[in-house]
Amino acid sequence: MHRFKVEKMGCGGCVKCVTHAVQSIEPNARVEVDLRAKLVTVSGAGGPAGRIAQAIVLAGYPTEPLLAAA
Repeated sequence: MHRFKVEKMGCGGCVKCVTHAVQSIEPNARVEVDLRAKLVTVSGAGGPAGRIAQAIVLAGYPTEPLLAAA
């Protein structure tokens, strides 16, 4: 499981864009977004957090990877 802080998300369109960015490189990943807390949780992804973070950044949303949840 990977968690990211994505400060610039502000609406449902942002959620869709971030979700699409993650699933474009990790098609089977489950993406959960807490818009109020500006947190994105990705589970079921086999790739490294840096690769997922890069996809989110390329979609236009600067991100900060957080420590993996236990």
